[in-house]
Amino acid sequence: MRKCVACNENKPKKELIRVVRNTEGIVEVDLTGKINGRGAYICPDLDCLEKVKKSKRLSKTLEIEVPDEIFDQLCDIIKDRKE
Repeated sequence: MRKCVACNENKPKKELIRVVRNTEGIVEVDLTGKINGRGAYICPDLDCLEKVKKSKRLSKTLEIEVPDEIFDQLCDIIKDRKE
């Protein structure tokens, strides 16, 4: 079980999307769940994505500024999962 950084709900790891900051300080979406580094989880829900973006919780959790490209990528992943 992992906790979504937006809504604080505990859900199985496979249901959430992991975003990771690796040792070089690069932030990326980790769909495999196996990339080394500091990770944060988010529900595959556009409301949670908006909460995280507005509150900057993802940046605080990963201790680095998350680029807009990551939020765009997360949005695309969430939309694909809805279909």
